[in-house]
Amino acid sequence: MRAAVVQLLGPVVLVVAAALLGTLVSHSTETYFINALVNVAIVVALYLFIGNSGVLSFGHISFVALGAWTAGVLSVPASEKPAIMPHLAGFLQDTTVGNVPSLAVAAAVGGVYALLFGLPLMRLSGLAAGIATFALLEITHNVLRYWEKIGPGVTTFSAVPETTGLVQAAAAAAIAVVVAWAYQHSRFGRLLRATREDPAAARAVGVSVYRQRLVAFVLSGALAGFAGALYVHLLPLNTETVYLDLTFITLAMLVIGGATSLWGAVVGALAVSGVDSFLAEAENGVHVAGWTLDFPAGTRVVVVGALMALVLILRPSGLTGGRELAFPRRTRI
Repeated sequence: MRAAVVQLLGPVVLVVAAALLGTLVSHSTETYFINALVNVAIVVALYLFIGNSGVLSFGHISFVALGAWTAGVLSVPASEKPAIMPHLAGFLQDTTVGNVPSLAVAAAVGGVYALLFGLPLMRLSGLAAGIATFALLEITHNVLRYWEKIGPGVTTFSAVPETTGLVQAAAAAAIAVVVAWAYQHSRFGRLLRATREDPAAARAVGVSVYRQRLVAFVLSGALAGFAGALYVHLLPLNTETVYLDLTFITLAMLVIGGATSLWGAVVGALAVSGVDSFLAEAENGVHVAGWTLDFPAGTRVVVVGALMALVLILRPSGLTGGRELAFPRRTRI
């Protein structure tokens, strides 16, 4: 019991520490901390499925995108929708909800969408599953990009209330951590990890690999949709923002931190977010200890890719070794 509590408190304390540190910096720098906390929610959603099942998914950002579109469309004031989204479907044109309801609806939509696609996809494993989930990402991207009845299409979202502040981002990241922790310590989480370690043995004792993967996929989709809603309330988004770049960077965070542990997901999200934010500043020129760093555009992607490759070569299980946080046991004399 004590070990389980430590496994929860470690990531939560790290989230709270990041939020507190964000209160000590300038307003412009604070945005990087908020973005890092939103990244924690996204990466934890990835971990809930990938880490527990061992099945690689390239499609989870589709749930983030759908959650962002859902919350964005519902949050824009009805009076401004005709100018921004003139082709929007009638019931969406006339409907406006507040911040918290938009987060809840986005989570529900993400979960339902994951269920619809998970029913056929969760029968797949290995390379086939990776390709199929990537196809899901492509389908979602093109639907959101060209179907203007459900959003702004290729246009960047505007007039969405920017309500994702430091407190809400930290609270949301903590909620994602608690949900993932509760799942991994539930019967469902233990059964899914059993299918990850030895699918044949799990089937032999009556465990449905398909059912356990589907449950995790749906819950993970709901968390990703929730994170997408936070994202659209933080920054103006378009379809390219929630596509390949975000897929790569969040998977890199999970791999670098340690894909098989919640602690690794949070550590990886915060560590890579910090590096990514610094390099983004350096691409525009930044002063460090009397030196001016001015990196070419695209440096951040190259560096994060190199870090991921280096970690995979030197420490394949990630910075945390794929293990949860635990205090060393005291030896009895």
